[in-house]
Amino acid sequence: MKYLLAGLAALTMAGSASAADLSYRGARPPVAAPIYSPYYNWTGFYLGINGGGGFGGSTWDGVGDFSVSGGMIGVTAGYSYQINQFVLGGEADIDWSGINGSNNGCFLGCETRNSWLGTFRGRLGYAFDRFMPYLTAGVALGNINANLPVLPILPGGSSTTAGWTVGAGFEVALFSNITAKAEYLYVDLGDFNCGLNCGLLPNANVSFYANVLRGGINYRF
Repeated sequence: MKYLLAGLAALTMAGSASAADLSYRGARPPVAAPIYSPYYNWTGFYLGINGGGGFGGSTWDGVGDFSVSGGMIGVTAGYSYQINQFVLGGEADIDWSGINGSNNGCFLGCETRNSWLGTFRGRLGYAFDRFMPYLTAGVALGNINANLPVLPILPGGSSTTAGWTVGAGFEVALFSNITAKAEYLYVDLGDFNCGLNCGLLPNANVSFYANVLRGGINYRF
C-alpha cells in the first residue's frame, strides 16, 4: 500500500511540474512598441516660386523723397543644412518688379522704376519640426530707372546697382517635399548718377529702397 501511495505522490508532483511548464510557456502579454516620432529634415536643395509686393521710396537730388510701390514675382533656389534644430543655408532669387513712383513736384515730373530685383542671402533658421522661423541677410541687385515722362525725347537714366538686404520670415513643411514660406525683406539699392539724361536735373543722384513682403512655394530635393 505504501508503494502505491508513493507512486501516486510522484505522479501528482510530475503533473504539477508539467502544468507549471505549460503555464510558463504560454502566451505572454504583448510588449508595447517604442513610440517613434520622426522629425522633418530641412537638409537639401530646393527650387521654388515667389510673389508679393514692395513699397518704399526714391530720392532725386534737388527734388526730395517720394513713394514707390508695386508687385513682383519670380523664382528661388537654395540649399539648407540642418544641425540639430539649427538650419543654415543660402538662397538666391530673381524677380520681375513693377515697383515705381513719381513726384509731380519735380519740373515736368520725375519717375523712378525698378523692373527687376535679385538677392543672394544667407539664412539662419531654428526648426520646430515642420515649422521654421529664420533670419536672412545678404546682397541685393537690381536696376534703377529714372525717367521724365513728360519729356519722352530724353532717354532718361538707368543703372544696375548693388546694395544690401536684411529680413526675416518663416517656412512650413506642407508635405514631405513641399514647403511654403512668408518673408519680409528691406532692400536698399543705393543710388546712381543720372548724368545728362535727366533734363533740367543734370547729374542728379537717384536712389531706391523698398520694403518687400512676399510668399513662396518650394520643392525640396
